[in-house]
This record gives sequence, structure tokens and C-alpha cells, in this order.
Amino acid sequence: MNERGHPQDLPQVRLACTDLDAALEFYTGEAGFRLDMILPADAPRTAQLSGHGITLHLRRRDLPGSQDGSARAGHDRAVGRAGMLYRDLVPGREGGRFIASHIRIPEGGPVPDYVHFHRVDLQMIYCRRGWVRVVYEDQGPPFVMQAGDCVLQPPTIRHRVLEASPGLEVIEVSAPAEHETWRDHDLVLPTAGVHPERLFDGQRFVRHVAAEATWESVDMSGVLFRDTGIARATDGVASVRVLHIDGAGVRFEPMAAEGGIRFLFVLDGHARMPSASGPARDLAADDACTLSAGGELWLDAGAPCEILEVCMPAP
Repeated sequence: MNERGHPQDLPQVRLACTDLDAALEFYTGEAGFRLDMILPADAPRTAQLSGHGITLHLRRRDLPGSQDGSARAGHDRAVGRAGMLYRDLVPGREGGRFIASHIRIPEGGPVPDYVHFHRVDLQMIYCRRGWVRVVYEDQGPPFVMQAGDCVLQPPTIRHRVLEASPGLEVIEVSAPAEHETWRDHDLVLPTAGVHPERLFDGQRFVRHVAAEATWESVDMSGVLFRDTGIARATDGVASVRVLHIDGAGVRFEPMAAEGGIRFLFVLDGHARMPSASGPARDLAADDACTLSAGGELWLDAGAPCEILEVCMPAP
């Protein structure tokens, strides 16, 4: 394998299957292959394995009328990588530019994960409920993310989910929507060295701890925010903030960059989005919406409301 985990100079064999999970269980069990890559993580459709001197590509053959995972929304959940349950928060995924997922691990205890990395432009994880123990390359020993904590997983950083509380929920935002997850069979985590300022494809790992964060005010009535530091760590690729809103008629500046996206996920409370072109949209806890560049954002919150905001690029 090279440094990115790709088997080199092996004959390529491609097979179609109707049940990818069953095929993976057979080839990595009885047949003695090892899993190298899976795509996409939320509803695996393609897998790459190696063994016996070949590279084996498995692709799920969708039956007529079946879903390929590219447009799920609402409260439907799909079983993804490592048994995690995914709920798609962005219908259409902005043409494949990004994905936001509400992920659950129903059973507590050890998670059947492995050391891996993602080929992404951006990936952040926000702990919604419960706690999860994780470990990252060059970032020291494993640590626990509690509700409200957030991490930036820069491109190619090796990491692993170790353990979770029953009913763990996280919000994951990634770009592009479909990206490869590669297994690293050689690296052992935690690594001996600790290098918090290391750059991974130009981005730096971020661990934002809610209990240690401070709330700041913005120049508008009834709004506080805590900044995760992700805008600085990505050099403006994205910003991630938690907004605390307690007021009516709050206006946010529109995304100015062409192709810019603002993603909102309601963490607590209730907000209303007035519209000049149609009826107002009500957002309750666990609801999400996406606004494209140029669209103004107005929010009414008669009672305190908290919202996770992800902007790409950072305003």
C-alpha cells in the first residue's frame, strides 16, 4: 500500500452483489480478504478489499425501486458504516456538494470501528446527545466528547470511535457529500507523538469543549454565539458556531460568496423563519434547513433557542 492506503500494482477484480453487508461478511470472514475502503459511509454502496494477491471491488447492485442513499430525508434512517444509523438532513445534498447527517448509535459500549481516514474537503462532528470516546492521530490519548462538544476532522487524519453511551447522537457535516473512507491497517492509535499544530492538507485538528467555551455577543438584539475555532483552523473553508437566540425579528447577513451555503440545525427550542415569498417556516428541535448564497435569514424566537450553524465558506 502507499501512504494513502491504496494497494499498489495488484490485479483488479470487480464484482456486483445485491447485499453488500453479506458480501463483506463473507469476503472478510471465510474468504480471508481485508477491507480497505468503503463508499459512502452513510449507506455503503461500494467497497474495496485486498487479499490473495488481488484488489477486489464490490458494488451493490440496486434492485428496481430501491434507494441508493442519495436523497433520504425526514426521519428515515439507514444503517451505515460500523452499524451507525444515519438520518439525512439535506434533501438533494446541494447537488452533491455537502452532506449533513444526524447519526445515532443506539447501543452503548464499544463501537466496532477501526483506524480510518476520509478523503474530504471538510468534516466536522458535533455531539448532540450522550457521550463518545474517540482518538485522533497526533492529538494525544483518547478523550470523551460530551453533548455540545465539537471536533474538526481535517482531511486524512487517522481516527477511531472507541466507545459510546447508549443513544449517542451526533451531527456530522462533510463536503463533498460522497467521499471515500479508507482503513489504515498499520497505524496504531494513539500515536506516540503529540502535534496539535500539525496541518493535514492545510487544516488543523480542532477540539471545541462546550463547558470551557465563552459566549460572545454580536451586533444584533438577542443573539449570543460560541465560536468553535473551525474557521481559523480551515483557513476560511467553513465556520461552525452555536447560536443562542432570544428575540424576535433577528436578521443575519446573507452568505455573500457565490455558491455559499448556510446550514442550520435546531438544538433546543423553537424558531420561525419569516418569508417574503411564502408562509413562514417553523423549526423545532432536531429540524434542519439549508440556505444558499444571497438568501437573507430572519429568525423569530419567542423563547430561548439554540441553533448549530455551519457556513461554507466562512462569512
